[in-house]
Amino acid sequence: MDLFDELRGLGVDVDGGLKRINGNEKLYTKLLGSFVKAINTYSVQPDFNVADRDDVIERTHAIKGTSGNLSITPIYEAYTKIVDLLRAGDTEKARDILKDILPVQEKIISCIESHMEG
Repeated sequence: MDLFDELRGLGVDVDGGLKRINGNEKLYTKLLGSFVKAINTYSVQPDFNVADRDDVIERTHAIKGTSGNLSITPIYEAYTKIVDLLRAGDTEKARDILKDILPVQEKIISCIESHMEG
C-alpha cells in the first residue's frame, strides 16, 4: 500500500491536503516530512506541568496549525480541542484528549517515516 492510501486509512484527508497545494504529490510528501519534524519539535506529553501552560498552548497550537494545513484531520481536530481546553483552563480534559490522540499520532508518524526511508 502506498503512503497516501495508508494515511487515508488512518483518517488523514489526503485529497483535501493535496487540493490545498494544487495536487502536487511530491510537495505534499515533503510537507509530511516537515510535519514529522514539527511533531518532534513541539511534542507535548500528558504529564506536562500546569505552570508551563502558556508554553504547552504554544506547542499544541503549532501542531494544530501544521496538521490543519496538511489536512491531517485526527491530529488537527484533537489539538484544536486541546488548545481550546487549555485556554479555558480545563487542563484535565486537555490531558485526556492528548492521551487519546497520542497513539493515533504515533501511527501517522510511523506511517510517514516508514515511507520516507524507502
